[in-house]
Amino acid sequence: LDASEERGSLNTHAVGGIQRRVVLASTVAANLTQGLSPARADGGYVSMPALEGKGYGKTATRYPDFQIDEETGLQWKDFRIGLGEAPKSGDVVVVDWAGYTIGYYGRIIEARNLAKGGDFEGGDDSFLRFTIGKGEMIDGFEQAIAGMREGGIRRVVVPPGPLSYENTNNPWNIKGPAPRTFSGKRTLDFVASDRGAIDKTIMFDIELLGVGKDARARRAKGTWVNEPVTK
Repeated sequence: LDASEERGSLNTHAVGGIQRRVVLASTVAANLTQGLSPARADGGYVSMPALEGKGYGKTATRYPDFQIDEETGLQWKDFRIGLGEAPKSGDVVVVDWAGYTIGYYGRIIEARNLAKGGDFEGGDDSFLRFTIGKGEMIDGFEQAIAGMREGGIRRVVVPPGPLSYENTNNPWNIKGPAPRTFSGKRTLDFVASDRGAIDKTIMFDIELLGVGKDARARRAKGTWVNEPVTK
């Protein structure tokens, strides 16, 4: 079933309060993934340990307006091309990020922190700071940032498997990024640790705010293209 058929099936069989929850969750998922128009990839299955050896699985979702690494399955789309420095291994980076379990009702695991509009300059304790190449973040997150420039905004879809979180409780204790809120941690913990057939695909929105050991979370003038990327 595709997403709309699956939601329709759930709504048909749900009753009372359960039906209301299903409708709400479906609406959130639709809003978060609006414009992504999933199309099934040809062949190949997402790795799900709980289903191995059982002869069935879920086909990988491919978004036609995204670029894709055919070897790893990582998909990305640039909303703004940065004009600043490109990070390399060993560089400290500061990022603002959001995360969603788009494979499971589009639930939020982290919301972006940066105030919208105008320049930003000041304390950056609430932003994510880490060193490229030290293995602090999951591979899909780090690979997405390694291909950006300061000031850029990128959306990346990380498939289940080696690029994503470990299939265990509190996976952010192994590799980040870690949600800051209780609800975000609870959502990620539920999806990552599930041993059933939950689709563990994660979507991140990432803004690269600074590169270098003295990098600060900022929106300094002239570091990015103001107009969004259009194709």
